[in-house]
Amino acid sequence: MQEDPQVSETIIRGIVVGAFQENCWVIGNRRTGEAVCVDPGDEAGEILAMARDMGVRIRYIANSHAHIDHILGVRDVQRETGARFLLHPGDLSILRGTADSARRWTGMEIEPPPEPDAPLADADVIDIDGLQLRVLHTPGHTPGSVCFYAEGVLFAGDTLFAGSIGRTDLPGGDYDQEMASIVERLLALPDDTIVLPGHMDQTTIGHERQRNPYVRMELAKRAGA
Repeated sequence: MQEDPQVSETIIRGIVVGAFQENCWVIGNRRTGEAVCVDPGDEAGEILAMARDMGVRIRYIANSHAHIDHILGVRDVQRETGARFLLHPGDLSILRGTADSARRWTGMEIEPPPEPDAPLADADVIDIDGLQLRVLHTPGHTPGSVCFYAEGVLFAGDTLFAGSIGRTDLPGGDYDQEMASIVERLLALPDDTIVLPGHMDQTTIGHERQRNPYVRMELAKRAGA
């Protein structure tokens, strides 16, 4: 996996965790040594070890959404760091059903994740001494799905993938809403924006505009409207 795209004083590192092979990201401030953890999906010990190797302390846990593959590590990361957990309120019902989802999808009994310490809303800025992530509400994969944007880098959760999009056949999913989020919010970003998704490899906004079949189909449909 690509490591450390540079955004001013920012260091970014990713790790693939859990049975669902989810991408967790830690975004740290080189100067202050403080960080945001995006989507700790599982294997909290590995995430914490990566943060230590980066030389940063996690102050915030910011989730793109509350599906089980993005949420299972939240409690243990929070327990070890005291980080504040941030989530869009549109996904609270999904969060509160995590134990049932774990039982259904994995057969495991788990300790439910904590309630968020604060809600995320569109245009919010998560700021750690100058390290800033802007929240883009991008519903469709789930009602409360968000992406996080720092200058030149987009943490896309499960909204946009390399060559694909997040599935919309789960409860709360809405294909038309997801395509509107991608076309109207994400394609408004510069084409050279690096996209770090919740699964699989990184891409760019420009590449997905030109090559993603779902995006191309939506753009063609809108052009012909």
